[in-house]
Amino acid sequence: MDRTEGFGVYIDRTLKKVQSTFLQVFAENDIDLTIEQWVILQRVHLEGKDASQADIAKSNFRNRATTSRVISGLCKKGYLKKSRFRDDQKRYKLIMTENGKALMDKVMPFIQDLRKASTKGIPDASFEIFYEVLDQLYENFDQYDSSQTRIEPNT
Repeated sequence: MDRTEGFGVYIDRTLKKVQSTFLQVFAENDIDLTIEQWVILQRVHLEGKDASQADIAKSNFRNRATTSRVISGLCKKGYLKKSRFRDDQKRYKLIMTENGKALMDKVMPFIQDLRKASTKGIPDASFEIFYEVLDQLYENFDQYDSSQTRIEPNT
């Protein structure tokens, strides 16, 4: 068997388990967020006063339309506000509201617990290798050129 056979299934299985566990914890603790909303809210929190919609889209590997839709949902829920940067009226600045900050305070203990539980039994060195492998897989697929693949017909 080819050693790469089925690794995508394992990645997908793990991602689905991570997402369903996060959503379960959110639901059990009355946290009204989707996974995409959490990811964007966390990025805005980490970026602080310099958070821009374009930068958030790039850092989360989402297109602008998806990012805009999720941000609009977070604004409607009262967790974010949008304004323009003073020196660049073309870019949207994202500001976390007091409700957004309160939500972050509520969510972070659960997130930290989930992160701790997820790495249980995995040595730090193994986790670093895991990241290296994921980065290399990403880079390999990013550089993949399907036009170079030639399949010869059976004769």
